[in-house]
Amino acid sequence: MTTRFTSIHVPHECREMIRAGALVSISTSGGKDSQTMTILLSRIVPRDQLVAVHAPLGEVEWPQTIEHIQATLPDGVPLILAHVTSGKTLLDSIEDRGRFPSPAVRWCTSSTKRGPIERELRRYLKAHPRFGGRIVSAMGMRAEESPARARKPAWWLNERNSRAGRTWCDWLPLHDLSEGQVFDVIRDAGQAPHPAYAMGMSRLSCVFCIMASRADLRTAAQLQPRLYATYVELERRIGHTLSPSGVPLPDLTGIPVNADAARRPRRRRAQPR
Repeated sequence: MTTRFTSIHVPHECREMIRAGALVSISTSGGKDSQTMTILLSRIVPRDQLVAVHAPLGEVEWPQTIEHIQATLPDGVPLILAHVTSGKTLLDSIEDRGRFPSPAVRWCTSSTKRGPIERELRRYLKAHPRFGGRIVSAMGMRAEESPARARKPAWWLNERNSRAGRTWCDWLPLHDLSEGQVFDVIRDAGQAPHPAYAMGMSRLSCVFCIMASRADLRTAAQLQPRLYATYVELERRIGHTLSPSGVPLPDLTGIPVNADAARRPRRRRAQPR
């Protein structure tokens, strides 16, 4: 089968870094964009220069996510799991703060995804001197997703991480692709996207995400009722809602829940001495 989409724009600086032997990392959530990026980059980057990295989210992540990533990775491409080292889950952090993240203050992304991923990539680069301290960090954001993402450049020098003999560039290979093209690439590669899409979800992130649509929240509540009950109880306990609209989940989804029947135990805190 001939794919409808066979190439992506590769900036000149990116081509030069790849030719010079730079490490190319694929930040993957297991979603459709990450999967498409993996397929396309594996066609233009030597396998021994590729690495995939995923930040596991534990109980708030869709089941089978890590297994899906492993099953769709090309042979020979290692997968790094970038865990949060504090021992706190996302729900622990929300309870500590007494607030959910918001679109304007997305601390969940920085603390549970970007920070751990960057930490593990710095370690990997240091442990593999053959890359010469050069890394291209590829991420799956697309311009079509939001005005903010449309304004982002597709290629830039990450000055914060470019230090101590390290050159770090960030790249959005799928920036100009449409959602339809993304699914075309997956299908034409003989793969299927994460099962959550077939079950009605339009995106794959946390099961219950602050950026999710009402339809996705309702679908997630139906598919993951125990986790839904945990979120509803957490909203009640801290007096703050997951939705930036301020509307509690049961009102948004139209799905009631017996929160007491599935109450999430509060994390024990160390007693002051």
